[in-house]
Amino acid sequence: MPAPLAGPAFSSYSAEEVTWLLTDLSTVDLEAPTEEREEAIQSGGAHYAESLPVEYQPSAQYQELFRQALAVSAGRVAHAVGLVTELVLSEKPRPVLVSLARAGTPIGILMRRWAAYAHGLSLPHHTISIVRGRGIDTVALRWLAENYDPASVMFVDGWTGKGAITRELAAAVRTLADAGGPVFSEKLAVLADPGTCVDLFGTREDYLIPSACLNSTVSGLVSRTVLNRDLIGPNDFHGAKFYSQLMPADVSGDFLDAISAEFPAVAEQVAADLPALSTSDRSPTWAGWAAVEAISAEFGIGETTLVKPGVGETTRVLLRRVPWRILARRGAGDDLAHVRLLAAQRGVQVVEVDDLPYTCVGLIHPQFTRGATGGSGTAVGATA
Repeated sequence: MPAPLAGPAFSSYSAEEVTWLLTDLSTVDLEAPTEEREEAIQSGGAHYAESLPVEYQPSAQYQELFRQALAVSAGRVAHAVGLVTELVLSEKPRPVLVSLARAGTPIGILMRRWAAYAHGLSLPHHTISIVRGRGIDTVALRWLAENYDPASVMFVDGWTGKGAITRELAAAVRTLADAGGPVFSEKLAVLADPGTCVDLFGTREDYLIPSACLNSTVSGLVSRTVLNRDLIGPNDFHGAKFYSQLMPADVSGDFLDAISAEFPAVAEQVAADLPALSTSDRSPTWAGWAAVEAISAEFGIGETTLVKPGVGETTRVLLRRVPWRILARRGAGDDLAHVRLLAAQRGVQVVEVDDLPYTCVGLIHPQFTRGATGGSGTAVGATA
């Protein structure tokens, strides 16, 4: 088994808060400009996880928007952290938190902090990679099975969009069990579940989670994960890079500290809201997936993977893909201030829509598909 990575040698998070079941690719040149990278994916059928986009460097104006968003939403996010952590603890009193890199990592740390604050627990927390079309890192799962009871593992992510990663996770752990491997729960706990894909969540509202605003500089200075067979062998963890050169711009700790500072202020409300949430029908309806299919049909896109629903996914489209247009719920307000700024910087039209089931939706052009990858993570042949 390979050895996990930890800060400060890998990531700006402390080793106590998270260890990374990843291979360090920090010295490997994997980045390319967005259009060039996506053109290569489209023309050669390469997988999106074989390379990395160039990290977005936020302007001073955008950084100020992040600060404002964090100040405004810290209490709301802390409340959701408390609720989802309490739901998880009701199912697994001493869970091993396993977050999905990289959006899940700061949420896993916050859940670990809530468990310590509210219950005096010190929970293990690890981060692993999952790749659309290729599944979860099975070497990492084997490491977890050697070190913990698989039944104690709780997978964690930041939010759901239409539920593609939720389905990918379920299929991957099911396949592993069917092959005689360790049996992990298919359940996924998320801070926000606007796609109604899971039953462990802090909220189903689609609002701005400030950690979605940025890339590595709010995620411990770690890149998105890489699965490139030229670099990752069959007995290696999936890979990622540590961008230590971005340390001056790192706000990972600021984000965590701002949210956890609100725990005392929201604890009473969490306790008051938990009974109703615990006893409510939280069964997934997959309404988000149905909404995405409807949007895809309405705009003649023909490929649901080109529809990125929710504030978090729309932000990702603008930060590291080639967007076509942005749909915004009319009157969405400050939750979309950063989306509107990014759209203006990239020359992307924002279309106000009535009765949009999400606060916003990012669309990738179905014909000009430099920013598009299909359900398998490779090129799609949609036309419009």
